[in-house]
Amino acid sequence: MNPMIQGIITIIVGVGGCIGYFYFSNLILDKVIFPAKGEKAGDNIRRATQVRPWLFLMPAIFALSLYLVYPVIGSFLRSLYNRDGDEFIGLGNYLALLEAEEFRTAFTNNLLWVIVVPAMATAFGLLAAQLTDRLSWGNIAKSLIFMPMAISFVGASLIWKFVYAVDGDIGLINALRMGIFGADPVDVLQIPFWNNFFLMVILVWIQTGFAMVILSAALRGIPEETIEAAVIDGANPLQIFFQIKVPQIMGTIVVVWTTITILVLKVFDIVYTMTGGNFGTEILPSYMMSFMFRDDGRATAVAFVIMLVVLPVMIWNIVQARREMR
Repeated sequence: MNPMIQGIITIIVGVGGCIGYFYFSNLILDKVIFPAKGEKAGDNIRRATQVRPWLFLMPAIFALSLYLVYPVIGSFLRSLYNRDGDEFIGLGNYLALLEAEEFRTAFTNNLLWVIVVPAMATAFGLLAAQLTDRLSWGNIAKSLIFMPMAISFVGASLIWKFVYAVDGDIGLINALRMGIFGADPVDVLQIPFWNNFFLMVILVWIQTGFAMVILSAALRGIPEETIEAAVIDGANPLQIFFQIKVPQIMGTIVVVWTTITILVLKVFDIVYTMTGGNFGTEILPSYMMSFMFRDDGRATAVAFVIMLVVLPVMIWNIVQARREMR
């Protein structure tokens, strides 16, 4: 079937199915289960009102159960078996992870990413939001800073792979080293420990635009009266920024920080494209990928560990978002 026709049919069936579900479920609820007539009309209307929200939530609950809850439970159960899935070994896969030096390295690198990337992306985003709002060509600057967000992680990695190239005619870093300092070219992606930071630069470059857009909107929402009062009291620009503006948008800063943190905990493309997890750059997702096709039990154990690490950050993010909405 022609893909365009298939897409149109899918949209018609999907939208039509949703409309049909809500229409007929409400019809059955009001006319068959709780009819609004007779002596119990009042009670039936009240009961129908209590049940109706669940009718609207049922498709979402079903989809979440099918595509989220079931895979989580299935992955946990699978992680309790051996590589072939025919022998129950309990927490054996998790104990093996704790004993593996590669896992400890990947976990440590993930913590390093979580500490550095959200902090740097949020800080640069806040700085860009403040400075671009003071420029006459600020919208153009924002567009340029936000542009990396439109690039996939793999595409961004390939761009930076050219920047880090050993060849001085291609790699910007080695061109500067050779041209200014006369130093020999070096492959920065093979420098132990520091190569992790060179990889983090890519994600910071991408996420700075996201942080800038959100924080710029928050800065514009600050009442002008508070800033004018600070100016009258003799506050300088730095005092206005750090003591007046930042405290008022701290909730937004935390939300941006935690959102980027969740992304960092799931990042895989950059490391896999740039180094494949070699040279001490292994992180949990790439470590999981190394077991994907040779030890399914160990891979699902790593996946469950990633989920447990991400879960508290997601809960914190939801709590902060709800506070912002109040």
